[in-house]
Amino acid sequence: MLLTFAVVNPPPCASTDTKAMTKYLVTYDLHNARNYAPIYRLMAIWGATKLTESNWLISVQGTAEQVRDIVITALDGDDTAGVFELTQGADWATRRVGPAANAWLSTNVTPAQLAA
Repeated sequence: MLLTFAVVNPPPCASTDTKAMTKYLVTYDLHNARNYAPIYRLMAIWGATKLTESNWLISVQGTAEQVRDIVITALDGDDTAGVFELTQGADWATRRVGPAANAWLSTNVTPAQLAA
């Protein structure tokens, strides 16, 4: 996915060069207004996989800073956000997250480390 995004009328984002894609964990916390529509729309455009309530797994072209700058356009000024690169072979473990998130992590990072 390319990093293009506009809150009002987002263009489609697509890329066939999966080798150039970087994997990220995007996390945010909406504070006062809690308008989820723009951030949910952005995650849908990027084909994100939901890990937990406000944590998403994405594969896009761009740096963490570029991703963060686009994410904050979908948030209010008092909201918080973080973007963390997930590298191939990184260690991870989950408990009670959805199967899609575990599958994404297993495919894009390393094989599953599921809690019993």
